[in-house]
Amino acid sequence: MGRHGAAGLLEVRRAGGYTIAQDEATSVVYGMPREAVLLGAVERVLPLGGIGLALASLAAANNRTQT
Repeated sequence: MGRHGAAGLLEVRRAGGYTIAQDEATSVVYGMPREAVLLGAVERVLPLGGIGLALASLAAANNRTQT
């Protein structure tokens, strides 16, 4: 379950994208995140509540490097 999405996430990572997956403890269904982790497509595994903060931090860091 979730292999197509995991393969797509791996392509994003290979293309230089930053990848995050939701952790098992906060997932209702962990199929795609688990497959993505097993494929090596994920840079960070975070609880659902931490994903927004991580994205905001990445955006802020990116904004600082571009100004």
